[in-house]
Amino acid sequence: MVTIYDVAARAGVSTATVSRVLNGLSVSADRAQLVLDAARELNYTPNRVARTLRRQLSELVALVIPDIENPFFTSLARGVADTAQQAGYSVVLCNTDGDVDKERQFLDVALSENIAGLVLAAAGPRSDVAEFRDRGRAVVAVDRPIPDADVDTVLIDNVGAGRMATRALWDAGFRDVACITGPVDIVTAVDRARGWQQVLDEVSDRPRVPGRLEHADFRVDGGRACMSHLLGLPDPPDAVVAGNNLVGVGALQVLSERGLSPADVGIAVIGDLPFSALSPDALPFVSLPTREMGTAAGAMLLERIAGHAGPGRRVVIPGELRAGETPRAATSA
Repeated sequence: MVTIYDVAARAGVSTATVSRVLNGLSVSADRAQLVLDAARELNYTPNRVARTLRRQLSELVALVIPDIENPFFTSLARGVADTAQQAGYSVVLCNTDGDVDKERQFLDVALSENIAGLVLAAAGPRSDVAEFRDRGRAVVAVDRPIPDADVDTVLIDNVGAGRMATRALWDAGFRDVACITGPVDIVTAVDRARGWQQVLDEVSDRPRVPGRLEHADFRVDGGRACMSHLLGLPDPPDAVVAGNNLVGVGALQVLSERGLSPADVGIAVIGDLPFSALSPDALPFVSLPTREMGTAAGAMLLERIAGHAGPGRRVVIPGELRAGETPRAATSA
């Protein structure tokens, strides 16, 4: 039986070097080629790397997302998986819980398994995909751009989504509109809040009321905490833009617990509500094309795997306002 020691002897390298090559870790190109040639000549094919030795890359792609419990990312994953599977690739789904350390671990595993490509919704403001790029692996950023990385990117028009949600509330007659968005270091959250602020700057000549922008964790508990805080203010707002679907659920839960409805405190949600006692027609929301995002990201990844060269491309997909019944009559500005 051929062993790793035989491969090392044939290639003229150490067994550690052979192990690093077979596990996709960093080795000089010349040494990596010596090891791969020796392994082929000796017909050394450990079960996890047989295909790698033939093609140098597996037929797996990795999808790394921050919250698998959020239907936003579930739908996005479906778009990526369907597209990849049609081309003969399987998708490994990795959930980081928004933890940058978990993300780094997943990226290390993806490299060691010779994953052919990566679709990444970053856990934080910085994600290091340099080693993927250095090894010629395909990388596509989705939902959140990766700063300083020249990779293909598929995004929602988040500023536009914030604008649509805010305008819907203003047109319904609400005049003191707050915003509960996500973490301050997530560009998605910042852009949605920017859209909210833009509309208020355009339509209102009233002085800004301080304390109307809240940063949550983009989960139900975050929406609950921020909504409770806003309603507990001496001068609470009369409406709130919820920065994502789960924040919207949390905000609506607080309203219901206090015997209030969207007619009392207006709510506009960015994203499709995954579960709620309210009918989707009861309030305005911005529907986000998450599956379309996944499909676009998957297609761009496959193009890169197939050899598409050139600078990183950027696709921005708009949301669509789906306005429910006007919760109250419009009033003068």
